[in-house]
Amino acid sequence: MRFDLPSPESTDRFGAVLAASRPPRAIVYLRGDLGAGKSTLARALLRALGVTGAIRSPTYTLVERYPLDDGNDALHLDLYRIGDPGELEFLGLDAGEGTLWLVEWPERGASALPPADLDVALALAGDGRVADLVAGSPVGEAWRARLVEHPDLRALSVPP
Repeated sequence: MRFDLPSPESTDRFGAVLAASRPPRAIVYLRGDLGAGKSTLARALLRALGVTGAIRSPTYTLVERYPLDDGNDALHLDLYRIGDPGELEFLGLDAGEGTLWLVEWPERGASALPPADLDVALALAGDGRVADLVAGSPVGEAWRARLVEHPDLRALSVPP
């Protein structure tokens, strides 16, 4: 499933719809080159979930935790600086923590990460971006199905 994100506003709208349709617990991998919009999308999704204040890219801290409106936590990980998947052990993360994981550069965490429910690959396209979504679990399949039906995303959807 592909979505055209021609502007920063469309990326914000995409993040808001992901937030509105998200399942109770999900792991999301955010893939793409430097500057592809991974942190921008994560920020939009977290804002839509009620996170206020600064939302920083965890490039140096590796993980940032954010309290959500529903009383749970979201974890935003940026694994760009991880040299070996074993380094994740030092973060003391548990797959049961938080109801939403947003993981940038998941390939660097390899098998040390819980599997993705939704894999989002972002790429530059002209002045904007495209987002390709692949479900990695039944939870991700159900999430994608809700996205297909969402009226705010129909305009962004690109036919296969």
